[in-house]
Amino acid sequence: MTERFAGQTVLVTGGAQGMGAAHVRCFAAEGANVVIGDVVDDLGAELAAELGGAGKYVHLDVSEPNDWSKAVADAERTFGPISVLVNNAGIGPDPARIADTPTEVWRKVLSVNLDGCFFGIRAVVPSMRRAGSGSILNVSSAAGLIGTPMQAPYTTSKFALRGLTKTAAVELGIENIRVNAIFPGYVVTPLLESKGFTSEDAGLDAKLAIPRMAQPEEVSRAVLFLCSSEATYVTGAEFSIDGGYAAGSPVPIYTNVPLSAAYNG
Repeated sequence: MTERFAGQTVLVTGGAQGMGAAHVRCFAAEGANVVIGDVVDDLGAELAAELGGAGKYVHLDVSEPNDWSKAVADAERTFGPISVLVNNAGIGPDPARIADTPTEVWRKVLSVNLDGCFFGIRAVVPSMRRAGSGSILNVSSAAGLIGTPMQAPYTTSKFALRGLTKTAAVELGIENIRVNAIFPGYVVTPLLESKGFTSEDAGLDAKLAIPRMAQPEEVSRAVLFLCSSEATYVTGAEFSIDGGYAAGSPVPIYTNVPLSAAYNG
C-alpha cells in the first residue's frame, strides 16, 4: 500500500457491507480515517471496530438531509474536514414493468439513489472547502448507460446521477473539488445475490466480454485511483467497471452462440 490517503477524512455511504465495505477497507489500508455511513447499524459498528482508530460508524439515511448534517459534523469532530466522499449507497426494487411499478417504489428508489447523492454533495462541499480540496465519487451503474427493462426506477436514478455528476464537476472545479462517477456491472454483493445472481452465473458469457462477476475489490481499485492525487486532472468523468457489459453483447447478431463457445470449438 502507498498511503495515498494518509491523514485524510473519507466518508463512504452504504459502507457497512458489499462494495461499500470493500471501499472502506481499501481506504483505511491507504492511511485514511474512514467514516462509515449506513443504516445497518450492527454491521457498520463491527466494521468500524475492525478498523480501530481509523474507523467510525455513523447512522446515515442518505435520503434524509438532517442525517447528512449530523454525519458531516460528526466526521469533522472526530477526524477533521472531509476530503473524500463516496456516494455508494443504493437500492434496487423488485423487477416490474413501468405500468406495474407502484408510485411509492419509484419515489423510494429515487430518494436513495439520486436525492441521497444530491444531499451528500451539498452537505460535504463546505467541509471540503475547509479542507482546501476534495474528491466526490458517485457510484452509478452499468444500468446508467443502457436501458434496463423491468428496472425503470433504478435505471432512471442511475442515468440521472450522470447529469448530477457533470453539473457538480463544472460548478466545483474552480474550488479544487473534483466530481466523477463509476459504472459497475455485475459485482459479487449482497444486493445482487439477493436477486439470484451468483459468481458462476451461466448466462454471463452471453452478456460480458469478461464472462464473470467482479469482486468488490476490483471496483475499489478504481475508486481509490479516481479519489487520489493520481487523478488530479480528472473530473466529470464516467468510468465503466463492468466487464464490457455496456460495450455490447459478445453474442453476434447473426447467431445465438456466445463467442466463448465458438472459441472452445
